[in-house]
Amino acid sequence: MKIFTRSLLLSDKCYLHNYLTAAILIPFILLLPATTVCAQAPASIIDWGADKMLNTYLMQQMHRQYAGRSNRVQQAMQSVSSVQAYQQQLRASYRQLLGVLPEKTPLQPTVTGILRQDGYHIEKIIYQSFPKHHVTASLYVPAGNGPFPGVLLFCGHEAEAKATPSYQQTAILFARQGFMVLMIDPVSQGERHQLTDSTGQPSTRGGTTEHTLLNTAAALVGSSVAAYELWDNERGLDYLLSRKEVDTTRIGCLGNSGGGTQTAYFMAFENRIKVAAVCSYITTRERTFELSGPLDGCVQIPNEGKYGLEITDYMHLLAPKPLLVLAGRYDFVDYTGAEQAYNEAKQCYTTLGAPERVQLLTVDDGHGISQPKREAAARWFRRWLYQDDKPVQEGALAVLPATALNCTGSGELNNSISGEITLQQHFLQTASALAARRTQFQRTATKKAFTDTLQQLLGIHVRRNKVQVERAGTGQQQEWAYEKLLLRSENEPPLPFILMRPPGNSAVQKVVICMNDEGKRTLLDSTVLLQSYLQKGYAVLLPDLRGIGETADGAAFNHPKFYNREYRNVMSSLHIGRPLIGQRVTDLLLLLDYLQSDQEFQKTRIDIKASGATALVALHAAVIDPRINRLQIDQYPDSFITMIRRIMKKDQYSNIIPGALQYYDVPDLVRMMDKRVAFL
Repeated sequence: MKIFTRSLLLSDKCYLHNYLTAAILIPFILLLPATTVCAQAPASIIDWGADKMLNTYLMQQMHRQYAGRSNRVQQAMQSVSSVQAYQQQLRASYRQLLGVLPEKTPLQPTVTGILRQDGYHIEKIIYQSFPKHHVTASLYVPAGNGPFPGVLLFCGHEAEAKATPSYQQTAILFARQGFMVLMIDPVSQGERHQLTDSTGQPSTRGGTTEHTLLNTAAALVGSSVAAYELWDNERGLDYLLSRKEVDTTRIGCLGNSGGGTQTAYFMAFENRIKVAAVCSYITTRERTFELSGPLDGCVQIPNEGKYGLEITDYMHLLAPKPLLVLAGRYDFVDYTGAEQAYNEAKQCYTTLGAPERVQLLTVDDGHGISQPKREAAARWFRRWLYQDDKPVQEGALAVLPATALNCTGSGELNNSISGEITLQQHFLQTASALAARRTQFQRTATKKAFTDTLQQLLGIHVRRNKVQVERAGTGQQQEWAYEKLLLRSENEPPLPFILMRPPGNSAVQKVVICMNDEGKRTLLDSTVLLQSYLQKGYAVLLPDLRGIGETADGAAFNHPKFYNREYRNVMSSLHIGRPLIGQRVTDLLLLLDYLQSDQEFQKTRIDIKASGATALVALHAAVIDPRINRLQIDQYPDSFITMIRRIMKKDQYSNIIPGALQYYDVPDLVRMMDKRVAFL
């Protein structure tokens, strides 16, 4: 009989934070005495940089994926027809990544104020992107009768969003050049914070943190914050086109930094866009992940690497429409990557017979849409939407304080509009709405179909390579001796574990695999627990699943604003299509393979005792693999829906499985185990 227990858990600049943290802390770490850095704890097994091993492995997997993409791109660039076929494949993959978007419903726009300025006026706009979820924006309307070309201006990660001086200057410059500009507050910025306290004020340190926390909820229901930002912008375009002053045949978009991300995703999605400019964003995803690590939750979509999508591919999807890339030579957005991305896009445009429609403008400055970049962008839009290529001079531009541009009285939608639905609430509603789908799937799916789906969601390779175990020494814990072992399997990182046998030469009665989130070192100190097993004739196996214990990632690489101590590896794993929890399930299955292949253990029963995140790993593994005989788990997330509800709890990203709530929740796994378990 299996035994199963559980206990319920109680409850800026995104690029720069990662880069500077690593730049400052790593030299300090390297200066520490060798004994501090290199001395192995008694439980340590790996004699190289174990803390960097998982990230190195993930980067190698990413490079492999993108090497395959590089070959596909070169084949696609051979002819117009092959480029068009490649674009069609990209579009299908991109739409699949975005998931199901909301339906278009009435915008119900309101103008809450008008600011008269020299040569233009600003209208304060609020519209609904989906029912009871509102967006704040500034509409810059040129003087005159029009119709004017329309431009969407997407903001970067500055807290003031549409009130940021450089974005106001961009909008003013464009308005004075004869463009009607809609500048939208992104979610979690400006007047649109989603995680707020009882007074409606932000509960987190900044928009990038909020993006990241919201993205955990979005991923569980099969979406992303990037998709919802895109949807806000899509409805913004719908509003812009509803204005009689706008020429609906002449529409463009541009953005800087995080707004550059939005521009790239939007221009690849929306066919009504005729011209675009992207500032301080274009580089390669591959170099970004390797050099500075993953960024906040709105600037990448899970599984992009799995589908082979690079940042350049969003440029390909716009081709051959005009595209301007604005880059700072000394930007922390990797400039070498910007050149690589541009050169590939240039090849695409050339094949399509339009090399003049893509251009890279490099300015000897850093991050941001500075005056020369603004002037170049305005000239680019004038060239393609007015057929006028004369240089643009900005001149003096007076900006307004944020309070003057606020569309709401309080400066926050959440305490200004009765019944406002935040993204967190929307994701909770979506999770509840998916309950019927989950029930139907579990009712009709066979056991094999369910486990196949589980493995697909977890990114588990159905066919595992053979395992080999190396002996790496011995140790002593009080009166108990133990072996240090290293499990190897091709295409997976080495897995260190400790094996303790019962005293004497008696046959092993059972193997108990013990795990927790801190690793084997802390378990080795659990003398009472180990003694209770060993005296019964049980062997005890203490593994460090990848990213845990001695293979845990260094704190210097994981900025605390992301609320996750292994954010770098979690996001890299999601990018390549192998959630970290799924990789850890793979480690556990490989340990079972080892036990089954060893004559000493192949006929013994296998129990697992796990706590925390490793408990959720064990639960998934037990549903997939019947070789797990008994399971005891505690302090684990009782539900993915609870994770959405307690969205600000730290380290939840480690348990994210994109799209899980479309098929099952944690209690469903428990019920599947209930038929063959008893609860302690």
